[in-house]
Amino acid sequence: MTMTGSDRADAGVGQSFYARPTLEVLEDLIGKVLLHDRGGRRTAGIIVEAEAYIGESDPACHAAPGPTTRNAPLYGPPGRAYVYLNYGLHYLVNAVTEPPGSPAAILIRALDPVERLDLMRSRRGRARRRGAAGLGRHELCRGPGNVTAALGITLAQNQADLTAGPLRIEDHHIRPDRLLWTPRIGIRVGTRRPWRCCWADHPAVSGRRR
Repeated sequence: MTMTGSDRADAGVGQSFYARPTLEVLEDLIGKVLLHDRGGRRTAGIIVEAEAYIGESDPACHAAPGPTTRNAPLYGPPGRAYVYLNYGLHYLVNAVTEPPGSPAAILIRALDPVERLDLMRSRRGRARRRGAAGLGRHELCRGPGNVTAALGITLAQNQADLTAGPLRIEDHHIRPDRLLWTPRIGIRVGTRRPWRCCWADHPAVSGRRR
């Protein structure tokens, strides 16, 4: 599937979308489309899974220790990307939410690829240092590190404006049949907060199959 200009007409998601309580944004983010145009080669996928990290009182949020150079994007304007290197292995991409000074963001955990799957496979193969030709469509962007590898997202996109530009989120009026809320996964603290939202039963969702 390749999205055309008509598909993208009136698809912009403005800053006001992100300047709301994070859990409201999280619910509305499932079904939106994450696109990245890198050097004229655009890849895209439907967001099917994401997690919220909210404020200095959330032990799993990077804002827990207070403002630092690394977490500065969390305190900035909503609708920006917060990209960081996780354990020196994978880049992770987040959408900053809530008004400036209220640190919060949503981690994009999985996509259903819809554009340039061939390029995604090539990038995943390079990231894995071995071939990825056998990866199925729903495996390409399953897991937050795979999202960034497949879409070519790096620290160069940190603080990018998600409302416009090469890395952005658009609304193509795709609505999940049903949403599932669970505790967050892949973390060691704050594990009981049910701040992970996903497209129920979607094959691209990461984590243990239900």
